[in-house]
Amino acid sequence: MTPRQVLGLSPVMPVMVVADAALAVDTAAALVDGGLRALEVTLRTAAAYDALRRIRDAVPQALVGAGSVLGPQQWQRARDHGAQFGVSPGLTPALADAAHAAGLPFIPGVATASEAMQAAERGFEVLKLFPAQAAGGCRWLRSLHGPLPRLRFCPTGGIDAESAAEYLALRNVACVGGTWLTPADAVAARDWARIRELARQAARLPRASLPAEQP
Repeated sequence: MTPRQVLGLSPVMPVMVVADAALAVDTAAALVDGGLRALEVTLRTAAAYDALRRIRDAVPQALVGAGSVLGPQQWQRARDHGAQFGVSPGLTPALADAAHAAGLPFIPGVATASEAMQAAERGFEVLKLFPAQAAGGCRWLRSLHGPLPRLRFCPTGGIDAESAAEYLALRNVACVGGTWLTPADAVAARDWARIRELARQAARLPRASLPAEQP
């Protein structure tokens, strides 16, 4: 699977901040039942690696990835725990080399035109705009489409259910990432029906750009 195909699975990629790995499987299953298959588990918590393995083993319909990957060692550990793709907030030479060597889809983060160009030079044409709202949001993405039309983005950071539609209307946005699909109170209460419904609403969002492969 390629990065474009990962983003093509659904218009919204849930960003799961897992505090309790024991709840990760039920959370992932609710998201998948709602129509969202590509799930990003951010590595910012102690439970993240265990959550990756549990989801990979128990929810085969999901494509589970590691988010907030900061370096090669983290990326290796995430893969060892079952990560099927990676997402990072930025890109360093060492991380770029490790991403290419692994042979799995990897979506590095950028926040400027120069960073986007540098990532493209390293072979990454599917990128994460992060932090999306703070970096310029829809205006930034709209402006960048003219000079860099081949790039496709998954903007993440500050996006909610209301603003997601505006991003998805852009031609260079393949999907958006967000934490609003797994509210902490809903997870703590084991309110899987609420999470399933949030996922269903997100899965129905239209998008202007489908990330088909380009020659």
